[in-house]
Amino acid sequence: MAKKGLLMCVCQGNCPSFQQMNIFEVGNAIRREKLVDYIAIHPQLCATDGDKFLTTLLQGDSTEQLYVAACDPTMQVKMYRDAMEAAGFSKENIHGVDIRNMSTEQAVEAIKKMLSA
Repeated sequence: MAKKGLLMCVCQGNCPSFQQMNIFEVGNAIRREKLVDYIAIHPQLCATDGDKFLTTLLQGDSTEQLYVAACDPTMQVKMYRDAMEAAGFSKENIHGVDIRNMSTEQAVEAIKKMLSA
C-alpha cells in the first residue's frame, strides 16, 4: 500500500526561525486530520545522519510521496539528493514547504496547502 509521509526538520531545534512554533503541535494537527500516513521530526535532515535517516526510511519502504516541512524546498531537493538516489526514490515524489519564521498555526496551514496541491 502506497504511503504519504511528512517529515519536519527544525534546524537542530535552536534556530531562531523555528522559535515561534510548537513543532509537536504542528505534527499533531496534521496527524489528527489523518492527512498523511506517518509523521517524523528530525533535528537536521541536511546533516550526515539526516541522509542516513532518509535512506533508511525510503529504502524498501512503500512511501510513494514524501512531504517535507523545513527550509527552502529547492534546497531540500538538493540537500537530500544523495539519500534519495541511494534509496531509489524519485525526486519527483518529494514535495517541500518552507515553514521558517511561522507560528504553529501558520505552519499547519502551509503544510495543509502543500498536501492538497
